[in-house]
Amino acid sequence: MSFVTINPATGELVTEFPLQSDDEVFAALETADKRYREDWKFRPVAERARIVGRAAEILRSKRDEYARYLTLEMGKVARFAYVEVDLVADILDYYAENGERFLADVPLPDEPGATVIAEPVGVVLAIEPWNFPYYQLARVVAAQLVAGNVVMLKHAESVPQCALAFARLFEEAGSPEGVYTNLFCSIEQIAKLVDDFRVRGVTLTGSERAGAAVGERAGRNLKKVVLELGGSDPALILPGAPLDHAVEQVVMGRTFNSGQGCVNIKRVIVVGRQRGEQMLAALAERFAAIKVGDPTDETTLLGPVASERALNGLLKQIAEAEAGGARIVHGGKRVDRAGFYLEPTIVTDIAPDNPLFQQEAFGPVLSFYVVDSEQEAIELANATRYGLGAYVFDADIKHAKEIASRIESGMVYINTCFIDSPRLPFGGVKNSGFGRELSELGIGEFLNRKLVRVSSVETAN
Repeated sequence: MSFVTINPATGELVTEFPLQSDDEVFAALETADKRYREDWKFRPVAERARIVGRAAEILRSKRDEYARYLTLEMGKVARFAYVEVDLVADILDYYAENGERFLADVPLPDEPGATVIAEPVGVVLAIEPWNFPYYQLARVVAAQLVAGNVVMLKHAESVPQCALAFARLFEEAGSPEGVYTNLFCSIEQIAKLVDDFRVRGVTLTGSERAGAAVGERAGRNLKKVVLELGGSDPALILPGAPLDHAVEQVVMGRTFNSGQGCVNIKRVIVVGRQRGEQMLAALAERFAAIKVGDPTDETTLLGPVASERALNGLLKQIAEAEAGGARIVHGGKRVDRAGFYLEPTIVTDIAPDNPLFQQEAFGPVLSFYVVDSEQEAIELANATRYGLGAYVFDADIKHAKEIASRIESGMVYINTCFIDSPRLPFGGVKNSGFGRELSELGIGEFLNRKLVRVSSVETAN
């Protein structure tokens, strides 16, 4: 095993990086733990925040360079690569600007002399995926460095140049050695790190299987863990929803980032048979018009999926769904060109016993359902072990909020495919994991909220 850059647009091997040895990995842990205990946690919040804010400045000044790595290593369409870079800079700025407020002491007015103070816990180990190579990192790193923790991060094996570039941000911003550590290590080495007492928290974004393994190991070691494990995000199209707007949002919500997003729209559930037929026809027409191609081309909407393994997995899911009685409305095949391209695909007539009914298709594959009532739509939306994001479309906002309250998910977006912001908490329920990133909630996941209770000598006696 090694960390390898393979260009998804061509299938060509670009470069390779060897794994670190056990001695190198645990020397890095020793450095990180020492930096935390002897230096970083004692620095004023404002000083830590300045370094994170400086990283945002550097990222903006090297916007083109950082966007190119995203396109090279995971095939991200260039214009969307710039969206990710800009969002990451905003996240870094957000915690740099708000860290002191988030970490301020909180007096308890009903208990005179009692205050809750926020303290870091130590080394946080992060395991992150390839689909948003900077955004996934920033959601953890910005908050935790400002909080006073130090971070050791293992990125996905397919985006090593993105991983190195992100580490350089903090080095160039003045971060001391050990505050942010990039690891090129194996799954076995990650397990040993989780077991090590010096690692005080673990966070993972990835598959349900990976989350269960890491969560189990962290639990055996009595360590806090945050897990974000993907979803099967439904979009409910209610009877009052303008179909043209819903179609536009579903197309973007399913195809953005080549469909490789945890909160991409995965399933469309239309209330009403006639409206269902209309929306399916409109979606098929729009999917047929999507330009699939070179991610560096400004006119491309859909680039390749990130790897040949990902492409083959999607083709297998589509074939199994069709064998189980589902109907392929559009797409479903590999694009005849170099690289790892899949036709944008719509699948319908998916019965509850069809494999795709419970699977997450992590690519440009849309599952389409039609039901007769809103109650059926809610039941179908909740008929999954996942609960990350969901979407409701309706002209009646009050009614849409009522429906949103009945959906089992960590996030619901009304009349939009998604809105990313550092100020919005991100996370799910059920098998989509637990814990939150971003917003004020994200900085609190790896803090010791310590009670300090002061009594006068006379009271104490």
